[in-house]
Order: sequence, then structure tokens, then C-alpha cells
Amino acid sequence: MSEPQKVLVGYSDREVSLLAKYGNRHGLIAGATGTGKTVTLQTLAEGFSDLGTPVFMADVKGDLSGLCQAGGGNPKVEARLEQLGLTGSRTHTDYPVVFWDLWGQQGHPIRTTISEMGPLLLARLMNLNDVQEGVLNLAFKLADDEGLLLLDLKDLRSMLTYVAENASQLTKTYGNVSAATVGTIQRNLLVLEEQGADQFFGEPALELNDLMRTTTSGRGYINILAADKLMQNPRLYSTFLLWLLSELFEELPEVGDPDHPKLVFFFDEAHLLFSDSPPALVQKVEQVVRLIRSKGVGVYWISQNPLDIPDTVLGQLGNRVQHALRAFTPRDQKAVASAADTFRVNPKFSTAEKITTMGVGVALVSCLEDGGVPMEVQETFVVPPKSRIGPCDATVRQDTFNSSPVGGKYDKLVDRESAHEILKVRAEKAAAAVAEEQEEIAAEKQAKAEAKAQAAPARRGDSVMEAMAKSVLRSAGSQLGRSLVRGVLGGLLKPTRRR
Repeated sequence: MSEPQKVLVGYSDREVSLLAKYGNRHGLIAGATGTGKTVTLQTLAEGFSDLGTPVFMADVKGDLSGLCQAGGGNPKVEARLEQLGLTGSRTHTDYPVVFWDLWGQQGHPIRTTISEMGPLLLARLMNLNDVQEGVLNLAFKLADDEGLLLLDLKDLRSMLTYVAENASQLTKTYGNVSAATVGTIQRNLLVLEEQGADQFFGEPALELNDLMRTTTSGRGYINILAADKLMQNPRLYSTFLLWLLSELFEELPEVGDPDHPKLVFFFDEAHLLFSDSPPALVQKVEQVVRLIRSKGVGVYWISQNPLDIPDTVLGQLGNRVQHALRAFTPRDQKAVASAADTFRVNPKFSTAEKITTMGVGVALVSCLEDGGVPMEVQETFVVPPKSRIGPCDATVRQDTFNSSPVGGKYDKLVDRESAHEILKVRAEKAAAAVAEEQEEIAAEKQAKAEAKAQAAPARRGDSVMEAMAKSVLRSAGSQLGRSLVRGVLGGLLKPTRRR
């Protein structure tokens, strides 16, 4: 019987490993700043890649690019290898890496369409209230009913304008629509655009298969998303990763429990996802995390404090690596107690005491053993990565990008006909029809005026003599009339002059 596949985490008084067949049971890497979470993340990513499992991770601090360059020459790494008795037996090597960047500056651009993002995540991205989210849902429903593609921000903006202009007709079918509400959503779209989200929405949209590639030698590609700039907009960062997680859940087929995960997804700064999130969104995350493991996807959350993750999600994380926590405040002390209580007790030490006293690169580890039972928590010295710790050289990064298996596929933006173009044509046709109708009305009025003028002949046909005679008669009649009036008034208002 062959040995089960596993990912080496480190050593205590024995080897501590994560069984690959339980890699899709999710996990947690927690600990205070500077305790070694990033190095642990890098070590696990290498282990999964060696098994043939592709990896996706966000490079928040900009120091995970070293995965594409072989390690070596780091005194701390050499000291740890010597401490663990691994000197000479652990080879430094580079790993297959694909660089990604939402803005296309440090890697291949990642795009999705407005339709694929959906109204729920867009509402969170724009921090809309319930009424505004309702109008946004209406715009999506109307676009579906009218067969209009919502691909980028200008499509959604045009759709909202169409909704506002036809609010009275739409109210009968879709419910009340307020122009003020539409205006608020439009302003939020402008804010998103100023933050660079307009480059994220569009085509060609990301194909998930491009995140699940393996090399000809069978190693899984490690997809690294440049997130240093993205972290300046935490809401966009967390919404993007949640969208990606949802897409994986919806598109991947059911595989049960494979020998190793089909993909491992590392969610760094996980607390950003749950801060100020509406209950509906937290429930969505819980559902995805619970069910996505049947698709062969493992999700590993990285956070400074395990209390930042809701219990409904935390309870589904079977593989745990807890680095040191600092108990300076009552909340910190609560976090220590909470973290200690989640581990299976090891009678050799107090878990709560170990959490506050461990050094850098040491962690309390508990993974699932045969039968899916958590192992007793182990104080573990994490093995260092085989690749470089810290950023890679600029030339190595450029070479890695140039040899990317998806080179050229996403680099050029495509803008095909969608809602914006179709609604623009409709508006132009409607304007032309109105102008044509107005021209017809004006022409009809002019024709009526001309016909009237022809039906009532102007006395242009009178001779000169006839015209003069008529003029004299009119003048005489006028003089006579004036004389009669003066005579009457004079007789009434003035005394009779004696002769």
C-alpha cells in the first residue's frame, strides 16, 4: 500500500504534515504580525504545487514573488535547516508562477464582467442600502429580459439611465423606481471608476481553467495576484476574492474527496471580507465554504486574529496553523483563549500558554488525520521554503512573465457590442423619430397655411382704378362717421353757439 500524499509543515517531536486528501477541508493560518505567517503560507503553497495542485494567492505585502526564484544564501533558513537536521537533504528550487494584476501593471490583467459579478457583490462593493440594491437588481433583471449584455461599467451606467428615463412604465412591471436612487448608484459607479474598477470590468474575462494549470512535469502553477495596490481599496480586494471563490463554486464539477485538491485558494487579510458585511453576504460565504470542498477546492484563510472570522466559517476549517498571539488587551486575551479552545488538547503542554510564548517560525499545528479526526495540537518548527523568501529579482520576474502560459491572452482589452452600444443606438433612433415627427408636423402646418391663403383670394386682382375708388369710399365713410360722432357729442356736451 502506497504512502498517502502529504504536505510537510514542520517538525515537533515527530513530523507534522497535512494529508493531501484532506487538503480540501480548508484551513486557517493565524498569528500576530511578524510571527511567520507569510513563510508558512509559502511553505504550504510549495507543498501543494509539488503534489500537482495549482495554487492561487494574493501577495499583499509584495514578498511572495520569491516563489519563482530558487532559495539559498539566507542565514536564517540555513540555521533552521540545521536545527531540523535537514541540511543537505532539502534542495533549493524555484516554482512555476503566473503573475496577475487587476490593473495589468505587475502581471496579466484579471477581468470579469458586470453580469458575472452580479448585483449582490456589486451592491457590497458600492456600499448600497437595501433600497438602492433593489433598484440595482431591477436593472439586472431588465437587462436579462431585454437580452442586453452588461459587460463593463458603461453598460451598467447606460442601463441605469434607461431605467430612470422609463421609470413610469417600469413601475407597473418591476416596482417603484426613484430617480434619486438611480442617481445615488450612478455616483457610486463614478467613485468605483476613479478607483480603477473600470479596468477590472470588461473582456476578455478570466477563464478559471487558466488558474488550474500544471507543468509538463506535473507541478501545479502558483498564481500570484499583486495586491499591494489593491489593498488601498480593501472593499474591492475582498469583493474580488469572494467573486473568484463564488465562480469556482458555480463552475467546477463535483469531485468528492480527491487524492489531493484540484485548487488551493489562500485568502490573506481575511478579516477584510467580514468587516461591515451584511448578514446575507456572510451567509453566502458560509454556504460557499461549506460546499466548495466537494468541488475539490481548499480555502485557507490568513488573519492576524481568529476572532476576525465568523464562527460559522471558523468551524469548517479542519487544518490549523496558529502562530503566536500577543495578549496585551482584553480582546487579545479572549482571542488567545478562543484559539486554544479550538485545538485538540495535547497533555504535554498548555495550549493557551504556548500561543503567547512561541518565537518566530514556530506554530501550533493541528491537521486532520485518517478518518478526518483532528490530531493533537503540536508545537511545530515550520520548515523553511525551498524558494526565495522575499521578493524575487526584477529580471527573474520579467523572465517569468515573458514565459507565462497565458501570455497575450488577457493583455488586450476587447469592447464588443453590449448594453451601452445597443441603448445608444435605440436612443439615437428615438431622437431621430421625434425629429422626423416634428418636421412632419411643421410641414403639415405650413401646407395648411398655404392652402388657406390660396382659398381666400387677396385682392391682388383689382385694377388700379378700382383700388383707388374703394380707397376713396373707405376714406369718405370714415370722415362721415367721425363727423356724426363729433356732432352728437358736441350737441350734448357744449352750449349752442348763437348766430
